[in-house]
Amino acid sequence: MKLVIKDPVSGGTLLLFKNEENFDRLYYGRDRDTKYFTIAWNAGETQTVTIDGEEHVFKSHTILALMFNQSFQFERPTDIVAWQFNREFYCIVDHDREVSCVGFIFGIDKLFITLDPDTQQRLELMLDIFVLEMNTVDNIQNDMLLMLLKRLIITITQLATSTYIPDKKLQQDSRFHIIRKFNLLVEEHFRTEHSVSYYAQLLNKSPKTLSNLFALFNQKTPTQIIQERIIIEAKRLLRFTNKSPKQITFELGFEDPAYFSNFFKKHTNATPLEFRNAKVEE
Repeated sequence: MKLVIKDPVSGGTLLLFKNEENFDRLYYGRDRDTKYFTIAWNAGETQTVTIDGEEHVFKSHTILALMFNQSFQFERPTDIVAWQFNREFYCIVDHDREVSCVGFIFGIDKLFITLDPDTQQRLELMLDIFVLEMNTVDNIQNDMLLMLLKRLIITITQLATSTYIPDKKLQQDSRFHIIRKFNLLVEEHFRTEHSVSYYAQLLNKSPKTLSNLFALFNQKTPTQIIQERIIIEAKRLLRFTNKSPKQITFELGFEDPAYFSNFFKKHTNATPLEFRNAKVEE
């Protein structure tokens, strides 16, 4: 089953997949022009999900939120229930105060969110309502679906918060939003800005304050987050495009191809060319 709702005026699109044999996404290629965020629910047994060419265990009744620029495929796509939407349908950045998900469930790290029995039941009921509303054409259809999508995102975000930030006091700590904003800023600027001080200035914080804050929430350091985001993009470009290592060097904000090659090897144990050739051989 694949259901699609499109708003011809705004360009907003919402899709729902269930029991689809060919559900996947290839951002650097076929799907480059459809910038869909994805919420995937493994409703079957544990399987493998391949994200940007790397395999991960996707456990039964677990949720995974994926950015629009990620490529993915599932071992058994027919077991996946998935929602996709573009920013024209619902912009999670502009409406962050409503759902508080940017830079968290939709972010650099891949968060696998296990559904407890109560949340699983809620999502099953929500899925039934989604199907009903997507098959009901009237003048409030988009409003109803937008409300349902918000509820879905809020439910998943609340569960992720309780899972990854178990301390209830920290869950209510407004400083966690600074971490989310940092992640969002890195996503926007990592191609040109590689220093923690740049992002600290945008957040009106000192680099030391940022580092202490990330440690408080048991997060990776700001430097690690910036560097890992650069490596993720470098791997995508090497896997899915024909751009040369020199082109990628400049695209990712480095001036010296040799320096970039050493930077890449430090994080992957392979030079850019070695990494590309190894993936071709696979």
